[in-house]
Amino acid sequence: MSKAYIALGSNLNHPMKQIQAAFNALEEIAADNKIDHSPIYQSTAMGDSPQPDYLNAVASLNTNKEPLQLLDSLQAIENKQGRVRGAERWQSRSLDLDLLLFDNEIIDHPRLTVPHYGLGQRNFVIYPLADIAPDLILPDGTHIKELYKAASKTGIQQIEST
Repeated sequence: MSKAYIALGSNLNHPMKQIQAAFNALEEIAADNKIDHSPIYQSTAMGDSPQPDYLNAVASLNTNKEPLQLLDSLQAIENKQGRVRGAERWQSRSLDLDLLLFDNEIIDHPRLTVPHYGLGQRNFVIYPLADIAPDLILPDGTHIKELYKAASKTGIQQIEST
């Protein structure tokens, strides 16, 4: 059994409902049908085009799936919740599920990079990840506590606790 950490984000189609539905869907694919999840944060959207703020969280789950199988399951959840993939990189979306970490593995595959390439730079990932795994050490030896201390507090606020 492996432990996976997943970032959740939504800024369309009732984002709070999208995040809650995603928590439920993640429980269904977890090996033991349960997840841990962070509080929900509101954060400023990335990119140059104006768009609504995001709601973000991080969940962890145990899985018997291989990393690409888990990625397929995450993308199926996104699709079921109305995710439309466009050409623009940072666009509004009903749901975004990113596989951040898979055990202590480093994965470099055309479809999947783990740890997620933006994990160390995005406060909307660092804050909720530190909430649910304060003692986590990334595959490169970086402690999440170090990233948390260095993360900007600009453009992010916790809006709902667990």
